[in-house]
Amino acid sequence: MTTSNTGQGMAIADAEDQLLEMRPRQTQVQKLVSFAKSKPLGAVSAVIILLTILAAVVSYVVPSVLPHDPLDVRAHEEKYLPPGPGALLGSDHLGRDELSRLIAGSQISIYVGLLSVGIGVTLGALIGILSAYIGGKVDLVIQRIVDAMMAFPPIILALGLVAVLGGSANNVIIALLVILLPGTIRVIRSQVLSIKELDYTLAATAIGAGSIRIMLKHILPNVVASYIVLGTITLGFAIIIEASLSFLGVGVPPDIPTWGGMLTRGTEEIRIAWWLAVFPGIAISVVVFAINFLGDALRDTLDPRLRGR
Repeated sequence: MTTSNTGQGMAIADAEDQLLEMRPRQTQVQKLVSFAKSKPLGAVSAVIILLTILAAVVSYVVPSVLPHDPLDVRAHEEKYLPPGPGALLGSDHLGRDELSRLIAGSQISIYVGLLSVGIGVTLGALIGILSAYIGGKVDLVIQRIVDAMMAFPPIILALGLVAVLGGSANNVIIALLVILLPGTIRVIRSQVLSIKELDYTLAATAIGAGSIRIMLKHILPNVVASYIVLGTITLGFAIIIEASLSFLGVGVPPDIPTWGGMLTRGTEEIRIAWWLAVFPGIAISVVVFAINFLGDALRDTLDPRLRGR
């Protein structure tokens, strides 16, 4: 009787597995279409971000696509030329083309943002996983360091680091890494601590699974969603900090076009050339809002608790 029941149970399990395999799976295109339908604002934001990255990459690789050389003071004979057919976004106090400088400025924002977030969030996630999983004195030391780093306001910490290291894109990236690490470590650590107490993790530990196997098979896949959302949200934060440092004159050198540097100059001359402040401000706002909207959409999509929202 017991053998018969066991056989029936195995047959039912096999049938369920076959049904799951027969269930139609969505292709990547279908998943993207489904995401666009359920989160239209997130989809539009993703398009804006991709276009910004594309403009930055193409203008860097093929500078000739720009209407004018962003550093050419002879791009327009007239200084403070207002937006019009001859200069879509006008010209600055030296006659440089504002549209070309705006596109060239996206290169710094994207380069600094993507590199600092890519390295910072990845490194922070790894430290957070190890801190939570190892625990003990290692976790205690890491958390005290995190507390000390988070005691300083981000912009003050960035200003201090850039003042010591010097103004350059790479030094701004280093400053952003220091700012992004503590928050990422704390978020990932808290999630790993909860994953460690779940039944399947405890069962894997009970049957003698190694630490590396548990981290790779049970912990890492469960923090991927948080990693993606963190990366998306902190990208907007990184662009804001970079623009703020340039705005304050301590970031990237002033001879290199940056959105923050353009905004600084534009605010000084807003009464005689409003477009010099308005267009860089719009560029920063649109990209940062798009990144935040995309981050919210990804969080709602990837977090099972929010999918039905």
